[in-house]
Amino acid sequence: MKADRSLGSHTSLVLAVASVTTLMVVAVMAMDLFADHALGTGAQLAWRTQLQKVDAALARHDVSAAESAWREAYAAALKSRHWEGMVAVGDAYRQVGDAGGFRQAAAAKARQSYLTALFRARGEGSVDGVLRVAERFAELGDREVVEQCIRVAWTVAAQAKDPLAQQSVRAFTERWEAYALGAVPHNFTP
Repeated sequence: MKADRSLGSHTSLVLAVASVTTLMVVAVMAMDLFADHALGTGAQLAWRTQLQKVDAALARHDVSAAESAWREAYAAALKSRHWEGMVAVGDAYRQVGDAGGFRQAAAAKARQSYLTALFRARGEGSVDGVLRVAERFAELGDREVVEQCIRVAWTVAAQAKDPLAQQSVRAFTERWEAYALGAVPHNFTP
């Protein structure tokens, strides 16, 4: 009887995690769908200008201004339609969260940016982008998503038929497996 209750609790937990993950994926895809489709150089780089404002605000210890500038950077990264900006704004929000004392909330928002970056990198056929996202999820301690990123990276590398891309994925996978087995220090650094 007790084992049945434990199995039911475990099943409920797995279903809850799967539901939340599915909702996050749908939300990221919807944001991506409704983002501006501008692909000009200005749209691709505007997020960098806004991130400089985030850095300047953090240097002044002005978390409120950093958050405001981050929102602008996030909007610009969405408009860029590329993975690089989404990784950068995810990283920046983690820094804002560290400075403002809301590390967990910042990690959750960064996670959304990284998921968007993953979809974009996969769509662009960028092994580098997929692996960069995998690194960020490793930093967040999300082993399941890292392993999913590795599977995506293998697929993208195979589609590209690029031996260097496959070598990059192999090297990352080996470092990740060593980390997962505890053969390397506590922080995963690819």
